[in-house]
Amino acid sequence: MRSIIGILALMAAAASGEERLELDRLVAEALERNPEILAAQKRYEAARQRPRQTGSLPDPMVSLGYNSNGSPRPFAGIGREPTSNAGFMFSQEFPYPGKRKLRSDLALKEAEAELQEYQMARLSVAARAKQAFHKLHHTYAVAGILERSRAILEQLLRITEIRYSVGKAAQQDVFKAQTQLSILEARRAQIERDRRSLAAEINSLLYRPPGAPVARPADVPLAELPPKPEDAPADSPLLRREEKKIESAQVAVNLARKDFYPDTSLTGGYFYMGAMPDMYMFRADVRIPLHLHKQRAAVTEKVYSLSQTKRSFEATRQELVRRINDEYLTAETASRLMKLYSQTVIPQANLALESSLASYETGGVDFLSVLNNHAMAVEYEMNYHEEMEKFWVALARLEEMTGR
Repeated sequence: MRSIIGILALMAAAASGEERLELDRLVAEALERNPEILAAQKRYEAARQRPRQTGSLPDPMVSLGYNSNGSPRPFAGIGREPTSNAGFMFSQEFPYPGKRKLRSDLALKEAEAELQEYQMARLSVAARAKQAFHKLHHTYAVAGILERSRAILEQLLRITEIRYSVGKAAQQDVFKAQTQLSILEARRAQIERDRRSLAAEINSLLYRPPGAPVARPADVPLAELPPKPEDAPADSPLLRREEKKIESAQVAVNLARKDFYPDTSLTGGYFYMGAMPDMYMFRADVRIPLHLHKQRAAVTEKVYSLSQTKRSFEATRQELVRRINDEYLTAETASRLMKLYSQTVIPQANLALESSLASYETGGVDFLSVLNNHAMAVEYEMNYHEEMEKFWVALARLEEMTGR
């Protein structure tokens, strides 16, 4: 009887002609079509338009009107009364020097934070697509293991029935083999449920209908475990976003301090006086920050917000380091266990199963020994693929957190 690993290789070779879902193609399509990414991109593009708006002068104001004497009708008394006239005024507000630039800088920092949000959305979708891909691949691997297990159990059942017919096996052994086949079918139903759920998740990431067909994932060569990050990477979009928030909060403090200085409005006007000489007017209005307690409170508020943002950055950085170490430990452990299972445990379990199955036909071992060896061989190969899934999922999460 061929070993389970050998049968697996033959089945993979036989299935190589069917269309497979490639990981790179899946990620590329998700990055192109996913609505979360498109929404984040539009938010960033919208934020890029704010610096020009906030850094501009306020809109000027033009006033048209008249003053009349003796009657409310327009132009009454013009040319006879010195207070009767018709004209217009033009006014423009000028913020204190430096305020416009600070407002523009504040909007620019907010736009840069939105850019990091956009990068985080891309990394999140890519990581989720990779995790769904590897989890779906795991369901196919488990289904293959169960299919091969069913073939072995059916062989064991046939041998047991033959031995029972000649009085060399107990009837309960036949029932146990049949029970194991029923349990196997229940596990296959669970795997099919998981497969459909993961296919729906992939369709959601690709913005497809939930029931759209999803091809079987292609096999991915095992990657080498990357070096362990010594600290939170500086190019992580999560940390970059927090840094931009700190910069934005610092600009907000400077802008609040500028509110201690007055803004100025300049107004000019022309008035037609009829037979009398035309009248001209010019005025400068200065907004005096008389209630200084309001400005002081605003500055204090922004200073506290800046301090809170810095503490939030440190907390985020600390949590990111913890999560990176946790995921790296998961990947490292999974990599070590995969080597142990593939190089030692699974080959030995397969040899024990083959030997006990051959001995059972001749009466060298009892039924329970064969059944136990079969269960252990299946469990070890299941464990191998579970560790492989953990390895790839951990790497995907590491990529999302580090931005690499």
